[in-house]
Amino acid sequence: MTVLLTGATGFLGSSLLKKFLKENYEVIALKRKESDCYRVTNELDRATFYNADEVDLADIFKHHTIDIVVNTVTDYGRFNKQISSIISTNLLFGLKLLELSIENNIKLFLNTDTLLERNINPYSLSKAQLVDWMKFLSSHTTKMVNIKIEHMYGPQDDTTKFVSWFIEQLKADVKTIPLTSGIQKRDFIYIDDIVDAFMTIILNYNAFPSYEEFELGSGHSIEVKEFLSIIYTQLSISQPLNTKLDFGAIPYRPNEKMDMQADISKLNTLGWKPNITLENGIKNTLQGILI
Repeated sequence: MTVLLTGATGFLGSSLLKKFLKENYEVIALKRKESDCYRVTNELDRATFYNADEVDLADIFKHHTIDIVVNTVTDYGRFNKQISSIISTNLLFGLKLLELSIENNIKLFLNTDTLLERNINPYSLSKAQLVDWMKFLSSHTTKMVNIKIEHMYGPQDDTTKFVSWFIEQLKADVKTIPLTSGIQKRDFIYIDDIVDAFMTIILNYNAFPSYEEFELGSGHSIEVKEFLSIIYTQLSISQPLNTKLDFGAIPYRPNEKMDMQADISKLNTLGWKPNITLENGIKNTLQGILI
């Protein structure tokens, strides 16, 4: 089985890359030229890497017999990123990949998405627009699966992401961390469970209709305030913490959804369920960061 994996050096992409190689899949891996490869140092010579910003995607399909395309490329639009740049990554790149998958009769096009409502921000809108095209083109022989992921976390995630950023702030012993009231609920899911869900979907895709969609999370939501308090308590075991968590110091963003919880019943029917508890996931994350 040959997989074309985009975003192969990212948090999710690198975890999938390791799993695919462990399962003896041949992997064609796409990354940006400037990507930091620290997550995949041991995998660089075990997969065929291309710089996505230097290669013609059509040439990859021409020179490799690909069975499955897994698209994990994401631009979250942070730091006032231009909307055109977000669209280029989340929509136009994915659409080109989708077109080539159809033209080359790829068996499965698997896309990563978000549970955020489409009009929350440019990131969620651009991701939703690619899904619109997947549905529009789903009458072709290539099966299309969209995975709407809730709040994933784990060691080696980007420090710009909320959970890793929060831990880094605590490690730096900053005086105060301004936060929202923290009563909004989120469905936190550990990275290993996400990878297992992807593998379950891949192994069962033959039974799917031309377009299928899954929500992916733990299936349970927890107040952000409680989640952060668990991190604080566990980290305080290994180092003294003096940081004040200033809940309520900053407002919620416009249209904030107060309870987000993945419906994992469809994944359950495939035999998948999350295996990492919240406490163990946080423990593993802290251990990975503190090593």
